[in-house]
Order: sequence, then structure tokens, then C-alpha cells
Amino acid sequence: MLASADPVTDDSNLNPKINPNRARDHLANERTFLAWVRTGAAIVVFGFAIGRFSIALRQLTALQGHPMHRSGMSVWMGAGSIVLGVLLVVAGLFRYHKTRQRLDEGTFEPAVLVLDLVTILTVLFGLVLAGYLIYIEGTVG
Repeated sequence: MLASADPVTDDSNLNPKINPNRARDHLANERTFLAWVRTGAAIVVFGFAIGRFSIALRQLTALQGHPMHRSGMSVWMGAGSIVLGVLLVVAGLFRYHKTRQRLDEGTFEPAVLVLDLVTILTVLFGLVLAGYLIYIEGTVG
């Protein structure tokens, strides 16, 4: 008696154009998008904390009767961080859809420009924050 083929492990009926790893690739794409969302949300919260901390410090110095030194740069850096976080989520959404389309077409190529751009912007933002802290330390001290 001949053994029947197991429909779960028998891949002879699969279309050769269909990627057998399609589900795994799409799930990885979704996880990557969620990482973009988490990172963007963290940057938004960080920006809010920067702006709110600056406002709280001004209120505290006013309550203590000290003259207020108002550079206003912290609020702008916080607002800029919030905008960058939102833009990062939007960029992640566009990347998700573009990657999904390329996976379906079988033309996916790893992104280089997006990774370089995000890295450069993160480094620049970190350097601006470090420079600002050094500037504030010099004016307060």
C-alpha cells in the first residue's frame, strides 16, 4: 500500500512564484513597523519631557522670586523632538507599505538610505542636545 502524501509537508503543489517564507517575511515587516512606532512614541514623550521640564523650571524660579532666564531653547528642542517623533512614525508607515509591496512582488532590497538618514539625524540631535547642555551649564554656573 502506498503512503499518501502529507498535505502539511508536501510542497509539490506550491506555486514556484510564491515565496514559502512569505508569512515570516510579512510578520517581520510588521514587527519592524512596530519598532518604528515605539521609537517614534519614545521620541515624542522625550520631547514632551524636555519642553515640560523647561516650563516647570521657569515656574519654579518665578515662585522663588529669582529673575527668569529665558532662552526658550528647551521648549523649541522639545517641540522639534515631538515633530521628529511623529515624522518617524509616518516614515515607518510608508516604509512598511513599500516593503510589503516589494515583498509581494518579490523585488525586496534592503534599505540603506533610510537607515543612514535616521542614524545621521539621531547623531545630530544628540550633538545638539549635548551642546545645549554645555551652553546651559556655562550660563547658569
